[in-house]
Amino acid sequence: MITKKSIDLKNIDYASGEVVLIDKEKGKSSFNIVYRVRKIVNVKKVGHAGTLDPAATGLLIVCVGKQTKEIYKYQDLDKTYSGTIKLGKNTPSMDAETEFIEERDYSFVTEEMVEETRKLFLGKIQQIPPMYSALKQNGKRLYKLARKGVEVERQPREVTIYDFEITRIELPEIDFRIRCSKGTYIRVIANDFGEKLNCGGYLKSLRREAIGEFNVNDSLSVDEFRTLNEV
Repeated sequence: MITKKSIDLKNIDYASGEVVLIDKEKGKSSFNIVYRVRKIVNVKKVGHAGTLDPAATGLLIVCVGKQTKEIYKYQDLDKTYSGTIKLGKNTPSMDAETEFIEERDYSFVTEEMVEETRKLFLGKIQQIPPMYSALKQNGKRLYKLARKGVEVERQPREVTIYDFEITRIELPEIDFRIRCSKGTYIRVIANDFGEKLNCGGYLKSLRREAIGEFNVNDSLSVDEFRTLNEV
């Protein structure tokens, strides 16, 4: 596995299989990271173990060569995220990527209310996948339908929230850290959190800190990975 502790990657046979921990920067898609890694290692088979939205940052596990057959092992691991929920506004995408569609009063919200609401999300919960997602319905990506103003019915899914910690409250912003099962949409938690407080809310920022035992502190930026391969 290639991490921050890796020193010289010049003679690695990537086609035989390797796993790279990448710290995805904001504004780049997970596919873009895979594309750039593919160019660096010059191997056709490259894939990632769990999409991060372009606006999100953090850990992306990238499998190269024969290791792409093992992607499912990393996809099934729990994930740890930190981020910020901003109360008082709603967006169609449930994050900061789309324009606000509603502004609501949040002045009545107290720290006690935030704490009680946090408890409602612990354990097994039901989530309806957002329209702004890469899920397919009848062969079409939901986000493509959403951009056309089309909304279709989605079935709720069960996910598990193992830990949910509030790390800062400076209303209208709430910082959090969540450890959850695969398939959890943190944007949906942000939106639902605001709805349960009756003031609305959206996900202002998100960072994936860990996937199972693998931590973003051990990861490399794409530029760092490129430099190690040029040494």
